[in-house]
Amino acid sequence: MQTQVMFYLLPDKEKADASNDNASATFYHACLQASYFYRQNQRVFIYTQDQKSAEQVDELLWAFDSDSFVPHNLSGEGPKQGAAVEISHQAPRGRRPVLINLSSTVPNFANQFQLIVDFVPSDETLKQLARERFKTCRQLGFQVDNQTIAETQ
Repeated sequence: MQTQVMFYLLPDKEKADASNDNASATFYHACLQASYFYRQNQRVFIYTQDQKSAEQVDELLWAFDSDSFVPHNLSGEGPKQGAAVEISHQAPRGRRPVLINLSSTVPNFANQFQLIVDFVPSDETLKQLARERFKTCRQLGFQVDNQTIAETQ
């Protein structure tokens, strides 16, 4: 089966909430995606750039939606098979269908996933890194698409 990749174009910084920097906006949208896939009974792996980012996403998932809990854990914590959403800056230990990529590159294990979710921030430097990931995904033979995230409020 061919891996599907969806790049979500985040709103411009000027239009977004001034308190949100690129990382927090990306992490917030990653949490929204994780919540969506959890509700679709899909197991999710969130891949981060480093341990600090993994911990930030973990904390955000605890607090981001007061109406519904998304079972999650950092890799190596929680139940033996892991929670529905696992977060790590290292390669996954088990198989999951959905990868949410928060790193600056396409991980070398990306082809293990049926669906990859990635983000294109408004910052030019980060946008260029996203373009490189987009090209890499195409070169790997993945089916790549993009979608603009509508501004909220």
